[in-house]
Order: sequence, then structure tokens, then C-alpha cells
Amino acid sequence: MKARLLYFIFVVAAIAAGLASRAYQEYLPLFVSRHFGDALWAVMIYFGLRMLLPRYRLLHSFGLALLLCFSIEFSQLYQAEWIHHIRSTTLGALVLGKGFLFIDLVRYTAGIIAAWLLDRYLLKVQQQM
Repeated sequence: MKARLLYFIFVVAAIAAGLASRAYQEYLPLFVSRHFGDALWAVMIYFGLRMLLPRYRLLHSFGLALLLCFSIEFSQLYQAEWIHHIRSTTLGALVLGKGFLFIDLVRYTAGIIAAWLLDRYLLKVQQQM
């Protein structure tokens, strides 16, 4: 239960930071405003999976998060009318995105690597206590 709560806090923090990176992009360095939102979305996915499946090995969570993020990105190549209606909503755009960008795959990978490294570090610290 303690692990799920911690992962939930990380999910909420990633959402807040991601939304802030979009809302205040004119105040952020260009690199941060362009890349951090997508990386933080992937961080949220990773920690969301860890929250739902805390007994999974870290490497499995890493792979599953990457697979999910990449699947959603590649799904943006599908251009049916019904999915355009979903993507035109705020929630639909946040979850499914709007259009395929190769750079998003790099951003997702970087975000998941960062989350995985943080997760590994925190688990090591916990084991040493």
C-alpha cells in the first residue's frame, strides 16, 4: 500500500509538472517547453503502471511503459473520423495526442528512463534502511 501511495504521488506530480510545462511555456527555456511535456507524460505512464502493478519487476514496467507510449504514438497514424472526434477533446488530445512525431518517441524514452532510474534509486535506498 505504501508503494502504491508513493507511485500515486509521482503520477500526480508528473501530471502537474506536465500541465505546467504547457501552461507556462513562454517562461521556460525553449528546450524545456518543447520536450519536457511529452517526457513527463511518459513518466506519468511509467509511475501509473508501477502504481497499478507494483509487484512487476522494474525492467518489465520499463518495457510495458515504453510499449504503451509507443503504441499510442503510432496510433496517431490512424486517421478515422471517429478518433478525430475523440482527439479534438482536451482529454482525448492529452491521452491520445494529435499527430505522429518521431521526436515524441525519443521524448518518451527519455522520460521513462528518468522515471526508471529514480525508481531504481528509491528502491535501493529503501532496501538499505
